[in-house]
Amino acid sequence: MAKFLGSLGNALLVGFALLVIVIFAFHGGTDAPTYMQWLFRYLHVLFGVMWIGLLYYFNFVQIPTMPTVPAELKPAVSKYIAPAALFWFRWAALLTVLMGLVIASHPPQGISSYLVPALTFQHPYQMIGTGMWLGLIMAFNVWFLIWPNQKKALGIVEVDADAKAKAATTAMMFSRINTILSIPMLYTMVTQQAGLVS
Repeated sequence: MAKFLGSLGNALLVGFALLVIVIFAFHGGTDAPTYMQWLFRYLHVLFGVMWIGLLYYFNFVQIPTMPTVPAELKPAVSKYIAPAALFWFRWAALLTVLMGLVIASHPPQGISSYLVPALTFQHPYQMIGTGMWLGLIMAFNVWFLIWPNQKKALGIVEVDADAKAKAATTAMMFSRINTILSIPMLYTMVTQQAGLVS
């Protein structure tokens, strides 16, 4: 069992096989448009958990721990762990946003698209609109501020020592800004979906 589950691919295969069982057990008779809405909402949450989970990993684990890591071990983090984590981090951010846009522009039958009303803070979509804007700002930060600066800080893009230090500080600052924004963003998503805001 340990050998089988030692492979991430095997674990994911089992997880998605269980997902298919759950889908057919509980949603086998659901009409296609409703089911697709559920599927995109599920993917939005799945990618969002990966995105925010990695954001919190960077801010709660990696950044605070790096000063205590012996100098000879730091290259293992900067050359192997951080680039892999940043790969999943940035693509999870993009896929979270894309799934959210699909949900807002193709809601369940009987509900009009709320993409534009939410983004323009029209009633009753002010709460979800706030969350959407926070998520868009965070995704922008990931792709256009954190990732380009991390490439310099990690040596993926070669720059001089001063530029590397400045890039590391900039990446950390925007990672912290995203952590700050994630707190109200998650609240707006949960309360809107829970029907607490009308």
